[in-house]
Amino acid sequence: MALNQAFIGKIYPATAPYEVGREKIREFATAIGDFNPAYHDPVIAQSLGYRDVIAPPTFAFTIGIGALGTVMFDPELGLDFSRVVHGEERFAFQRPVTAGDSLLVVTTIEAVRLAAGNDILTTRFDISTEDGELVVTTWAVTVARGITEESA
Repeated sequence: MALNQAFIGKIYPATAPYEVGREKIREFATAIGDFNPAYHDPVIAQSLGYRDVIAPPTFAFTIGIGALGTVMFDPELGLDFSRVVHGEERFAFQRPVTAGDSLLVVTTIEAVRLAAGNDILTTRFDISTEDGELVVTTWAVTVARGITEESA
């Protein structure tokens, strides 16, 4: 089933605030095997000019993932979640995500296309503080694999 082309440019309302915690950052950094002291030790992070520990770059995707769920489960979009695989993600930072941030996500569907029988959805997440400071923009490409005779 093809995705609804009318969704290109659709903007979803901001999410509830995501409170970035020091321990969440440490846990994430440990889980990905990154022991950069700025991710674990607030004294080190402060010596580098940050108010608290900073998050590894890919931590931003964990903030946007809830917003992505809102898009993927929007019944009018027509995405078959059972066929979804992760395509790619990319980031454009204004500054690092920092413990103590309270962040909102505004989601925009940038592209909907069909390629080689697969539905491809490109979504942009503008992640900002509650005061409106843009922290990072992330993009996610989601692929809904097409149905072949073997999989039908």
